[in-house]
Amino acid sequence: MKIGLLWFDDDPRRQLEEKVLRAARHYERKYGRPPNLCFVHPSTLNGNGGKRGRLRANGVEIRPGRSILPDHFWLGVAEDQSHISNLTSRISNPKSRP
Repeated sequence: MKIGLLWFDDDPRRQLEEKVLRAARHYERKYGRPPNLCFVHPSTLNGNGGKRGRLRANGVEIRPGRSILPDHFWLGVAEDQSHISNLTSRISNPKSRP
């Protein structure tokens, strides 16, 4: 991702998908295009995809990222699949950066 948006939503009444969709609407208003990737704290996925680790919310892929704080959502546009894999490994393992 070249541009990202960090979104905070700790409302316990909202489901994960609703939170991501609200953040995605804001991202689209701000940057003029919809995001296709969202990183969340791994605990956010508990009960919402579990160990598979990947969900989708209306075209936005939701992935776990250990460097993302709970109740935060980091949204953006991934240019291609290899870029998504590289970014995912950097976010999931922040200590393994070169």
